[in-house]
Amino acid sequence: MATTHRKLLMGMVGGGRGAFIGGVHRMAAALDGQIELVAGAFSSDAEKSRLSGEDLFLDPARVYSSYQTMAQAEARLPVGQRIDFVSIVARNDMHYPVAKAFLEAGIHVVCEKPLAYSLEEAKKLRALAKKSGLIFALTHNYTGYPMVKEARAMVQAGKLGKINKIVVEYPQGYAITALKSKKDTKISNWRMDPNLSGLSNCMGDIGTHAENLAQYITGLEIEEVAADLSTFIPGRPLDDDGNMLVRYKGGARGVLYASQISTGDENNLNIRVYGTLASLEWHQEHPNELIVKFAEAPRQTWRRGNSYNGPEAKKYTRTPFGHPEAFIEAFANIYRAVTEAIRDRLAGKKAPKQGYDFPTIDDGVTGMAFVAAAVKSSKANARWTKLDV
Repeated sequence: MATTHRKLLMGMVGGGRGAFIGGVHRMAAALDGQIELVAGAFSSDAEKSRLSGEDLFLDPARVYSSYQTMAQAEARLPVGQRIDFVSIVARNDMHYPVAKAFLEAGIHVVCEKPLAYSLEEAKKLRALAKKSGLIFALTHNYTGYPMVKEARAMVQAGKLGKINKIVVEYPQGYAITALKSKKDTKISNWRMDPNLSGLSNCMGDIGTHAENLAQYITGLEIEEVAADLSTFIPGRPLDDDGNMLVRYKGGARGVLYASQISTGDENNLNIRVYGTLASLEWHQEHPNELIVKFAEAPRQTWRRGNSYNGPEAKKYTRTPFGHPEAFIEAFANIYRAVTEAIRDRLAGKKAPKQGYDFPTIDDGVTGMAFVAAAVKSSKANARWTKLDV
């Protein structure tokens, strides 16, 4: 089998029966018909992994009882038969050991965020990934929306002028229901366990999406934060709400808030970027629209799938205008960019000068440094704290 004229072969760690995000990744990877799931270690429970493989109609010989066994067995297969990359959709505490195992086996990695359990692990993983030369993508999926890419292109083209202020919010309200019932949900349980989740729950889970979205669109890096993290649900050891002021390198200022106790909000990630010439506004719950505002002219609403969209948005748009694209497609756009990178590697082509349009391991380390700085600042009564990247 030619190494380039075929579907890319994907493996998965985690994402077995009952796991929401594993299904999302599988649908996204399959959307463009370029990737085939052929192997997996879907659970630390060998029987659950086996049954999950049955659900997905995989060859039982490629359904493994552990990620260690999977990495070793797949590495022994020739290119074209072994997996080209692994998708890691396990808990936070498993990201580092699983990614390490597959990088050491010579296999490209796509990893759910956050990058690792701790900043220390994240830096170790970055060093390992750089040394290996392998592709490492992080699924900050909100960067995959076409109108987010349009916003980024506008900033890069100077249409907003100098960026002065960024306001980014990620309010959810699902956790407030825990006040009415002592019965908690699975996702809250493990994300609220510092042994599994890490230093932070809310800021580590959704706050990092807000941080990454702002950097992706504006290109600005956070220098320091003044954060106030809170826990409103009694008995929980980690934060469920956080507010912070942000200082960006170059002088821009920002406000970032993430919350799981904002009653009535569902998944209301949104961002406003204010420049000297114009500003823009994007809402995740209405992802096909980008609002552009001016000081002395009517505001504009740009919509996905139109001829006036730039090449960046057009490249990652699948359906004509008026046919909404959303969450699955945004994930799929990361897999599309990863596919492009791996195919170039298989064909012996050099990466383009601008790189590939997916979040990298560097973005992952920045995210972990952001969480560490936020927690440190909050413990010091919101003292300004620099990011240690």
